Amino acid sequence: MENNKSFFETRGILISILGLTGALSIALMIMFKGNTSDAQNRSVSTKDNDTAVLMVTQERLEQLKTEMLTTWQQQAQAKGVSTDVPTNFQGIVISEAKLPPEKKVIALTFDDGPWPNSTAKVLDILQKNRIKSTFFVVGQNVKNYPDLTKRIVADGHTIANHTWHHWYHHMNAQVAAAEVANTGDIIYQTTGVKTSLFRPPGGNMTNGVVAYAKSNKYAVIMWSSDSKDYSRPTVPRLMNNIFREAKPGGIVLMHDGGGDRSHTIKALPEIISKFRKQGYEFVTIPELLEMQDQYPSLIAHKSQKSQKLEKAKKP
Repeated sequence: MENNKSFFETRGILISILGLTGALSIALMIMFKGNTSDAQNRSVSTKDNDTAVLMVTQERLEQLKTEMLTTWQQQAQAKGVSTDVPTNFQGIVISEAKLPPEKKVIALTFDDGPWPNSTAKVLDILQKNRIKSTFFVVGQNVKNYPDLTKRIVADGHTIANHTWHHWYHHMNAQVAAAEVANTGDIIYQTTGVKTSLFRPPGGNMTNGVVAYAKSNKYAVIMWSSDSKDYSRPTVPRLMNNIFREAKPGGIVLMHDGGGDRSHTIKALPEIISKFRKQGYEFVTIPELLEMQDQYPSLIAHKSQKSQKLEKAKKP
């Protein structure tokens, strides 16, 4: 009996110890779970806070971006950025301005934009060199990249119409009208500028768009010097294409959109430098046409002045 009693007492103690150990284990598990839960909650809370901050930051950046673009647009309008041309050029096809050889001005023009990456790089180069150019934009690209379009105008460049789809094929009168008119509309909606300058894609004069543009008093702007950069020539060949035909009053054709324009971007600083070494100044198309419009009156004024001087010399 004593042995049995001892056995039961010992078993009771063991059960008590086991029970106490189990209770402690459960308590520790509850505490650990609680701590883990708190940590998880803190982690989730931190992530939520980070997400909220990121969303606010992105919203603020978008707001600042919109405000900046709006300011650019307002500044451009305040500067009177416009593509209006003298009335005697409305409905006329122009490839160059008829200026005297000593009037060394040249107009750089860029087609097919605005375009991701390349348009911004072209604008950066022009800004660095304090040059204003003329950009013939494609309507659907204006729709897809309005920020780039606004920057063109905000930087003080002239913006012009290059149809909506950049089609080459023949179009009936209704389709041709839509190609030109819709592009003019979206340029105005995006930048506040009404353009009266037009360039047909590929220089195609017979597929319907030029007929519509001329009948609606657009000045149809062609070119006198073609870089042929659409075929991605080497930089030396691209420059040779330009300078082989460059002359005072000339219009240079390049592209900032429509494909890979890395060769054009690489060549542009060298093109600018070479023109400047030859004594050229850079003008926009409206400025070029204004010079030609004023040139006959300047000639007449010089002639009258010369005649007066000759009379004054006579006894």
